[in-house]
Amino acid sequence: QVQLVESGGGLVQPGGSLRLSCAASGFTFSITVMRWYRQAPGKERELVATITSGHVTNYVDSVKGRFTIFRDNAKSTVYLQMNSLKPEDTAVYYCNAAVVRLGAIDNYWGQGTQVTVSS
Repeated sequence: QVQLVESGGGLVQPGGSLRLSCAASGFTFSITVMRWYRQAPGKERELVATITSGHVTNYVDSVKGRFTIFRDNAKSTVYLQMNSLKPEDTAVYYCNAAVVRLGAIDNYWGQGTQVTVSS
């Protein structure tokens, strides 16, 4: 079955960096669009970054120039490199896979990893 396991969250000071990882299994990773979302307390879940099977990327404006999404198809893992972190980046970060099967798209989610940016 599909599994997405995130890791790499933690507590970091403003201006610091973290790298999140999402290890995937149970589907053909290399052809699947992968996304990172985040949800801050009291707020709706927000799309942060997307990477296609062709490594085309897209970002929400608030993280452009600071975050980088990339993937390693050999390891079936997608990453989110977060630099110059700000307190407003504090949230639970979720990995998402849009798996295409029989012409339909099923969305799968990881368990989430907490990122806290605070001095």
